[in-house]
Amino acid sequence: MTSDGGYNKPLPNPSFVSQPFWDAAKEHRLTFQRCRLCGTNVFYPRDICPGPDCFGVGTLDWVESSGKGTVYSFTVSYQPAHPSFRDDVPYMLAIVALDEGPRMNTNIINADPKDVAIGMQVEVVWDDVTPEFTLPKFQIVD
Repeated sequence: MTSDGGYNKPLPNPSFVSQPFWDAAKEHRLTFQRCRLCGTNVFYPRDICPGPDCFGVGTLDWVESSGKGTVYSFTVSYQPAHPSFRDDVPYMLAIVALDEGPRMNTNIINADPKDVAIGMQVEVVWDDVTPEFTLPKFQIVD
């Protein structure tokens, strides 16, 4: 999907920790972090490993995801979380468990909410909302 240049919704505010994620997304690559010490797969981006008994500093490398996962949880929003989402309701907010393990907050698109269920297989699709930002979203795998 592409934007017509009139995107008026809130955009990410990347930090030095999350910028590599957003750079990869712009290239349509879904990434997460993996700890070199303990092997923990991590998402959301951070600078300290949250692995049990690890807490390694500077040990998280960026790796590419397959872009596939399952619906861990979801809800259908009938009230916009922000006025700029008014024309999108109803929309689905979800937590997707990536095949590699990490869970990420996202949207499920291209589906009727009544056809979505926990445990369904999904795959990443890319929403090029501005020249600077591409958002990963997910759709049901046929």
